Amino acid sequence: MSSEVAELKQLVESLRKEVTRLSDQEEVRKLQYKYGYYLDKCLYKEVTELYSDHPDAYVQFLGGRYKRRAGVERLYIGRFSNAFVKGRNGPVHGFLLDHTQMQGIIDINTEGTRAKARFRTLMSAGLHKSIADTHPRGLVQWWEGGTYENEYIKEDGVWKIFRLKYFPFWHANFDEGWSHTKPGYVPFASTTYPEDPQGPDELCTQSMLWPDTRVVPFHYPHPITGKEVDTDDLRAPLWGEDVSTSLPALTLT
Repeated sequence: MSSEVAELKQLVESLRKEVTRLSDQEEVRKLQYKYGYYLDKCLYKEVTELYSDHPDAYVQFLGGRYKRRAGVERLYIGRFSNAFVKGRNGPVHGFLLDHTQMQGIIDINTEGTRAKARFRTLMSAGLHKSIADTHPRGLVQWWEGGTYENEYIKEDGVWKIFRLKYFPFWHANFDEGWSHTKPGYVPFASTTYPEDPQGPDELCTQSMLWPDTRVVPFHYPHPITGKEVDTDDLRAPLWGEDVSTSLPALTLT
């Protein structure tokens, strides 16, 4: 009887850990989805409040890293809010900026304190013609697709964004589509804070935009073989060219 009780206790403990892991996984998924919903409507204060106050927290965006809470606020409340909604927190009439969050692959660490996740976003954005004369971006509409490889941290029982790393993959003019996108369609950061009052704390050496099709590395190994993807297979040479002619593989560090 004692052995059966021990086995039952072991089973209960195993199930408890699995339920906790699945619950954490779902909380991280919801956190990222909520990030997208707030971002859609330019609720930048609410976005920044999803981030950890950890001194190593950051958001990586278009060639720069915005460090700690001050850097995060500089990007969202400073740069984005001023560019899109003239400094307010919330939407302005006629401005569309939808960030669909999808295809989440979430992995919780053994301790249940950290997580890594890969998400995809498909953005539809633009302005209605009725405000084209009053909004600084004018009459414009575009598509954007990108990949997140993020890290999350559990603080006082609550999951928060620790490091958001966004890799914009492609941009496209709505009328002509992605086949006509000019290289360097969106400029990457070139100057840091405080020289640029809304700039990142540091520049990233990695940059890629369509038609560059290098693979954003996976935070997880292959689910069957347990192996990482070969570095050369993450590169993207021209048709028929040797892989050595391609730009170096991207990394997550």
